[in-house]
Amino acid sequence: MLAAYFDRPGGPENLYVKEVMKPHPGEGEVLVKVSASALNRADLLQRRGKYPPPKGASDILGLEAAGSVAELGPGCTGRWKIGDAVMALLSGGGQAEYVAVPEGYLMPIPDDMTFIQAAAIPEAWLTAFQLLHFVGKIQKGERVLIHAGASGVGMAAIQLVRLAEAVPIVTAGSQEKLEATANAGAAVGFNYKNEDFSEKVLAFTQGAGVDVILDCVGGSYWEKNLSCLSTDGRWIIYGLLSGGEVRGDLFARLLAKRGSIHTSLLRSRDKEAS
Repeated sequence: MLAAYFDRPGGPENLYVKEVMKPHPGEGEVLVKVSASALNRADLLQRRGKYPPPKGASDILGLEAAGSVAELGPGCTGRWKIGDAVMALLSGGGQAEYVAVPEGYLMPIPDDMTFIQAAAIPEAWLTAFQLLHFVGKIQKGERVLIHAGASGVGMAAIQLVRLAEAVPIVTAGSQEKLEATANAGAAVGFNYKNEDFSEKVLAFTQGAGVDVILDCVGGSYWEKNLSCLSTDGRWIIYGLLSGGEVRGDLFARLLAKRGSIHTSLLRSRDKEAS
């Protein structure tokens, strides 16, 4: 089969189409003929040599894909049949003609959704869902600050916060992105490049702050995050775009608010957790 491939870390110019061995579905796995895949930041980092795949995962890029069931491996439960339209969460391998997937990682594609649309669902939406519900324990009426609001995870989180009857507040780096988040349901948005988002968040919440922060930025945001975190708030870190180093009295300020820090990665979870 053909797959997107690179032999050495670097820029997109290192990518090329390579003929590789077609995978065979193992115990409890389904072989999917890929019609569309998606591009995530993790793929970009892996291509640059900064995010190796988990042990045992394919070294082919692609954390999600959509297509049709081509083959059932031994031990499958009968939930899927040949030809079913499915979208899949992957630990790798989606940017190829075929990918073998544990059957529990597959989801049916709604009738009114194209393969291209479906390929953009699993990684972003499941990341947002597990951050909000499994980790953050979001409750009705809570205020949620979503950094990188116009990203894939951010746009999914906005809509999931609305479904939870909570209040999505976002940061983004341009007016165009803020307009996109507003169209998706953000209650308010702030441009982190020319506004102090912590001051703006406190003003919007009348000094109360936010109950949950979804943070993919990390180090450079810690002081502003703590400034606008409510008492007993939950700060969830799932990325480190600005690095992981913190200089300052983080723990004292966190303790003063009885706040908690949670961290989460989706890709490294085992099959049972996923």
